[in-house]
Amino acid sequence: MNTATAPQLTMPSVHSVGRGRLGLIDVGFFLLLAMAAGYSNQQYGDSMDIYETVILWACVPSIVFLGWLWPALRPYFVGCAVLALIGIATYGGTSQGADEKFLLKYFLASQSAILWMSFLFLFSSVTYWIGTFSRGETALWMGSVTAWAACVMGFVGLLVRWYESYLISPDVGYIPVSNLYEVFILFAVITAMFYLYYEQRYKTRALGGFVSIIIVAAVGFLLWYTATRSAHEIQPLVPALQSWWMKIHVPANFVGYGTFSIAAMVGFAYLIKAKAEETSLKAFIPLFILGILLCAEPLVFRRTGLPDYWALYFGLSAIFVGGIIVFRRRISEKLPSLEVLDDVMYRAIAIGFAFFTVATILGALWAAEAWGTYWQWDPKETWALIVWLNYAAWLHLRMVKGLRGQFAAYWSLIGLLITGFAFLGVNMFLSGLHSYGEL
Repeated sequence: MNTATAPQLTMPSVHSVGRGRLGLIDVGFFLLLAMAAGYSNQQYGDSMDIYETVILWACVPSIVFLGWLWPALRPYFVGCAVLALIGIATYGGTSQGADEKFLLKYFLASQSAILWMSFLFLFSSVTYWIGTFSRGETALWMGSVTAWAACVMGFVGLLVRWYESYLISPDVGYIPVSNLYEVFILFAVITAMFYLYYEQRYKTRALGGFVSIIIVAAVGFLLWYTATRSAHEIQPLVPALQSWWMKIHVPANFVGYGTFSIAAMVGFAYLIKAKAEETSLKAFIPLFILGILLCAEPLVFRRTGLPDYWALYFGLSAIFVGGIIVFRRRISEKLPSLEVLDDVMYRAIAIGFAFFTVATILGALWAAEAWGTYWQWDPKETWALIVWLNYAAWLHLRMVKGLRGQFAAYWSLIGLLITGFAFLGVNMFLSGLHSYGEL
């Protein structure tokens, strides 16, 4: 493999967003979470088994650690909890008359919160891109603020939806990570949260427009899926999903999906900056093809013909990616250095690989409980292994051979297409034990 053309990179100076030791704020945050967990255990303990109780209490030190590592998470978690509790209290223990209650109808019912999340992510993307072409930082700051607000509304929507499932019936109630509608919300929130962490860590908002591409693609799919399939309606779980393993396997998987997506979009930005001075558009043909595939990824895995909605979506994606390539010089001026882009891409893949590895192990344990064997070479399992091997090879070459530069960036883009097929394509095209999310 030839990496001679890659620039000689050094580790950039990165500002830590955490602190060296626990303080009074951390102790207070821990006590607040412990009281909240105790209240939840008292209020809903009858609906929880031993595994769910363990997960609840394990979340307390985990969230405290995350809040110490990234202090911005403390007000985020508190804000989400307060809004979710207001929504739950507004229901008053019954879903009857919910449409007549202002807060639920327009803000805090799960579907209302998710619609706000979708709007805010779209608005955030627009402002990020305005900020990319403007001289000041105001629009980029607004993009960051609205991305935070979108993450709040998305997480609140999931929490309230969890409660709504129990309002239907205690037998129906479940954590909302079981179908395409719910996991696309989870994907959008996780991807945005990890990006916001890197945004603060590297002191740059210039990557917001690129990362928002994949988030907006997910939101577009979510809105279409809701409008055409009434996907927001809560349905009882199929027997195979009625397991506590789902509560830890799925979130771990989507940390992997989210960070792999960030790495791909940062790789896209890397290629734009690296090729900013090239005059021949022929050099951008591979990047253009990969770009529109990633923008319109939900379309790639459609079985049927091309509906008008998706035809328009595909056309806008092509125009948008083409515009990025045409205005690459102006965009590259805002982007951080190649060293920073390379480091973000590496860190995102490293974190995603760690979580995806854990998720794969948890999936094997779940399979052993549900089907009596750890591995059956089901299509979903096979493609999960392909994804794992892809990023394992990327990281191996990075650490052993110093893989960097444009080759690594192209690989990260292609890697997301592989991951996308493992996530959506397998369910659409290949039958198997994991085919729960058909369109």
